[in-house]
Amino acid sequence: MPPLTAPANALDRPLVHTFKRRDILPLEANRLWQIQSGAVRLLTLSEEGTPITLGFWESGDLTGQPLICIQPSEIECLTKVQAVPLSPEQCWNFQQVMRSHLHQMQELIRFRQGQVPQRLQRLLDWLALKFGRPVEQGRLIQLRLTHQDMADAIGTTRVTVTRLMQELERNGAIGYSQKKHVILPE
Repeated sequence: MPPLTAPANALDRPLVHTFKRRDILPLEANRLWQIQSGAVRLLTLSEEGTPITLGFWESGDLTGQPLICIQPSEIECLTKVQAVPLSPEQCWNFQQVMRSHLHQMQELIRFRQGQVPQRLQRLLDWLALKFGRPVEQGRLIQLRLTHQDMADAIGTTRVTVTRLMQELERNGAIGYSQKKHVILPE
């Protein structure tokens, strides 16, 4: 007969939760999510009901309700995500993580100001720093966002982002990998 309880070392390991692309991570007052793999974004809504992106997180990052001071909000999976629930007490550098969250939100809010072509370029440059890796042609942004995701981040329409991305490609300001990831030439 199998044992009724799990071995002690199995109880010490946090449970990994798997979410599909576009799933919403549950937000609870005392729960953080440590992203093990994949990428998520934090969204809120404007008074008109349009989505506003306030953050992007990837493997190794922490996010969750204790770090979010705005309502309504939700954390959407941009890819398949594996995440581990933690309490704020389990996060030894909670204040540093909170400052990082606030800094990123402030940066993304700044991307919503100015002329739309410059907003898109600033977003692409930022994504290249956060999610990019060097390749022969420049910097490969490993996070694939839809044009709508980019539009939500910079406060414009999907049609405008599509037109601007086509212009950037024609002008050689961006390229694409075989897997359709954006490459920014250096």
